[in-house]
Amino acid sequence: MFKKLLKISIVLAFIVVILGAYTRLGDAGLGCPDWPTCYGQLIVPDAIDGTKLAGYERPLESTKGWKEMLHRYAASLLGLAIFALFFLAIKDKTKRPQALALPAFTTLFVVLQGAFGMWTVTLLVHPGIVTTHLIGGFVTTALLTWLLLNQGRPTITYRHILKRHKFLLLITLFILSVQIALGGWTSTNYAALSCGEEFPTCLGSWWPAMDFVNALHWGPIGVEHDYEYGVLENSARAGIQMMHRIGALITTLFVALLIYVFSYQQHLRSNLMLIGGLLATQVTLGILNVLLSIPMAIAVLHNTVALLLLLSILALLHKVVKMPATMT
Repeated sequence: MFKKLLKISIVLAFIVVILGAYTRLGDAGLGCPDWPTCYGQLIVPDAIDGTKLAGYERPLESTKGWKEMLHRYAASLLGLAIFALFFLAIKDKTKRPQALALPAFTTLFVVLQGAFGMWTVTLLVHPGIVTTHLIGGFVTTALLTWLLLNQGRPTITYRHILKRHKFLLLITLFILSVQIALGGWTSTNYAALSCGEEFPTCLGSWWPAMDFVNALHWGPIGVEHDYEYGVLENSARAGIQMMHRIGALITTLFVALLIYVFSYQQHLRSNLMLIGGLLATQVTLGILNVLLSIPMAIAVLHNTVALLLLLSILALLHKVVKMPATMT
């Protein structure tokens, strides 16, 4: 029961991340100006688009409202599933001995994630809040995946993994995580097309005028500050886009080095092939996003593959940490 519900939870987590990307990329983060309801109702009001409902200044846009509400419904189901997992872990209804620490932390984390979902709306899609909420979705999925990996029986192997290779794996995971955060920061600041439809150049130059100081500007938080469609000058947005591109290059180099370093481990070949395929797909999708002006399907897929790449490296880490290390 526990493992089955855990698998369902991971599927739900994927759906929530995908719907979150679809909502964000469709500029629907404020499709419902209140939380957790939508114009005071549990469903999007049945009214003509453009209608100003009593008590709300923002006119109704049904399509955006439904995008936001579907994301909330899926997130609520995921939250309930995670609470149920914690209950089952407490009742010891698992086939394998289950420590409570990870289920408990995941439960607390999903509560915090819900709070950031609320603040995304109430603080008018502040880039820092929205990016943190996006990262939280990835972390929630990663926690559930690690919990599922713990349910399997450890693979017995007699091949040693060098400590420096394990360290490289951890560094690569960290660099990928930073790159995912940069991707979120690019999206939430509406900087995806700040270099125009050009790649690898930007605004007709390899290194145009860019404002890297304000590119990382957090911005004041408050209901009087509306961040919908972004507030940064294009020079700062171009700086964000360029940081994301440089980050993509660094990430690609480290993942490629990781694949090379572990290629001598025959039992890890399937993991490495998956990571390599996802990396190539992700780079291609990133370039197509720019050249094709962020088509919705490709942009959402770019988010999805980023999550899959993160989880594939996490799965490799899980397999590697179960193996003995040697000093060289």
